[in-house]
Amino acid sequence: MPLSRSLSMSSLSGLPLWEEDDLPVENLLLFEVAWEVTNKVGGIYTVIQTKAKITVDEWGENFFMMGPYYEHNFKTQVEQCDPPIAAIKVAMDSLINSGCQVYFGRWLIEGSPYVILFDIGSAAWNLDRWKGDLWDACSIGLPYHDREANDSLILGSLIACVFSRGRNIIAHFHEWQAGAGLVLSRSRKLPMATVFTTHATLLGRYLCAGNVDFYNNLDKFNLDKEAGERQIYHRCCLERAAVHCAHVFTTVSQITAVEANHMLHRNPDVVTPNGLNVKKFSAMHEFQNLHSTNKTQIQEFVRGHFYGHLDFNLEKTLFFFIAGRYEFSNKGADIFLESLSRLNYLLRVHKSDVTVVAFFIMPAKTNNFNVETLKGQAVRKQLWDTAQFAKEKFGKRLYEALLRGEIPDMNKILDRDDFTIMKRAIFATQRHTLPPVTTHNMLDDSTDQILANVRRIGLFNSRNDRVKIIFHPEFLSSTSPLLPMDYEEFVRGCHLGVFPSYYEPWGYTPGECTVMGIPSVTTNLSGFGCFMEEHVSDPAAYGIYIVDRRFRSADESCNQLTKFLFSFCQQSRRQRIIQRNRTERLSDLLDWRYLGRVSRSLPDRDCTLCRNDISQMGLRGVRPSTVPTKDITGKFFFKDVYGLSPTCCWTVCQPPPVNMANQILFRGGADSNTTECRQTLLDYIINVQWGHVSVRLGRRLIQNNNNRIIPVL
Repeated sequence: MPLSRSLSMSSLSGLPLWEEDDLPVENLLLFEVAWEVTNKVGGIYTVIQTKAKITVDEWGENFFMMGPYYEHNFKTQVEQCDPPIAAIKVAMDSLINSGCQVYFGRWLIEGSPYVILFDIGSAAWNLDRWKGDLWDACSIGLPYHDREANDSLILGSLIACVFSRGRNIIAHFHEWQAGAGLVLSRSRKLPMATVFTTHATLLGRYLCAGNVDFYNNLDKFNLDKEAGERQIYHRCCLERAAVHCAHVFTTVSQITAVEANHMLHRNPDVVTPNGLNVKKFSAMHEFQNLHSTNKTQIQEFVRGHFYGHLDFNLEKTLFFFIAGRYEFSNKGADIFLESLSRLNYLLRVHKSDVTVVAFFIMPAKTNNFNVETLKGQAVRKQLWDTAQFAKEKFGKRLYEALLRGEIPDMNKILDRDDFTIMKRAIFATQRHTLPPVTTHNMLDDSTDQILANVRRIGLFNSRNDRVKIIFHPEFLSSTSPLLPMDYEEFVRGCHLGVFPSYYEPWGYTPGECTVMGIPSVTTNLSGFGCFMEEHVSDPAAYGIYIVDRRFRSADESCNQLTKFLFSFCQQSRRQRIIQRNRTERLSDLLDWRYLGRVSRSLPDRDCTLCRNDISQMGLRGVRPSTVPTKDITGKFFFKDVYGLSPTCCWTVCQPPPVNMANQILFRGGADSNTTECRQTLLDYIINVQWGHVSVRLGRRLIQNNNNRIIPVL
């Protein structure tokens, strides 16, 4: 299925910054709701953390984040303070008085946004009552054994309680865990505008993990059957309910927009690519020096890990890596391992003097560090101390001889004891086993997918192998006794990031490589890869290698990846330096300052939803057609009005007749035969042009105290 081109950005150069507009934000409150607020779980944490600064700059004291409370995170990341707005304090006090603990403070990240955190455990006694509220609202039941779903309902119910005491609210919800708050708020007809963003569909992630041909069969899946077999039917219902209840539905890439249309039965109103706070990573001309410094630190680790087998030249050794959640197929670890095996064959056949060390940084279940790995670092340190001791003694004797005007006898400058110490140090490096593949003791060594495939391809770090593998089943930390480096430092020290994902709605890891000037491999099934294909004429020249996993077989994609890796190994050091310079130039393309205004309209919408019977509107697609759906939003169907074609299905809480000068005209109500097609504000401005307006994410519609629905510009 071909993907349409962006209407908002056409090239890398000439990207304008946001224009300063006079926006009436004084009385508006923007809330961003996500399970990852102060809680590092996955990529959404990076989204909200990096976006916080630019959002605070625009919204100031009127921007708040909401999420679950975790004691450790709160004590280490949040500075507690009092709410600056009386209505929020009143809402919090009401919950606290009812026995639910709520915490307020500033999240200590760039921008220092306000956060409202809810203690899930303290409110768990309300769970049965809130389950009843959810059932009454949309006939979705949650099983008692699904703790994550139950916790998301508790969080959503608490958030809806806070919103019920406010006015002039725009709420932006991320992912299905925050969806319950959106559904409950809409079912209670609260005067607020809602935005829902899916970063990956729930069922899509599960299907791809099952090694199915996902993208070529999007229209063939029986969604309810697939969700039921995986015991996530109730979660999918909650996700679809949130999607259909939101005023504005967004997603992070066009490949995910295609997926959402099939999985969730609604086309996204706008695609908002994820960005980064490039200033955090910016090193200007120093990024090449940082690469050299951090590469030296990785080389020291490699010296210890491969002690006794260090028969390759570290100056001609390239460091590749893959990092992220341990989703073996989704993240492309399977195709990466197979490509490494083929690369190893090519390097040996061509008798290349280049060695590749491939790191797998994926958290898995372990019980401790591998003893052999720790021993390697201890041996390396002992050798270093021995060399430093001999160096000091040699230097002192050489200095004294030169002061006397003599050329020292090199056979006498070190005595017998010095040679004995050095020989003992050399004997200590003898090793009768191969260097370990993994740095930790795995709990499920026999069934681990990475280790099982390493055994299949036979890459055991032997002397003859030109490709070595190191599996580090923990996230990196500067406090680690094994590899004391933060992730950012590690990335800067590597030569190439390899992320051949099959399912990657966006993909922050290659984006982080880009802003740090490190080339990377991605795919045309990732949002990042599609974005780069669209906006960069020759991505490979800028160090962005895009593997075709959409229109090629797995074997063909593996061969293409192997070709990319082998051609990278053939580059000279100067060529790699030039390529890193080019890669770093793409940083501004991923800056939130630019991507904050990239709103991609989807003109080729499927309007079949707009022609369905009125009984299927509202939460259409949440449950099977054989199960009656409770309509919580009023019964509407959409027709062509004023010659405008319907572009999306909107459901509104209270749609009274409104006629406002210079704004959108809404007609009809709950008993009307027709109502105007309700386009997103973005499409409306593009098509109708009510003057010069800059569109910002999250500013769509707001209902005032008189239930008048107006666009917020």
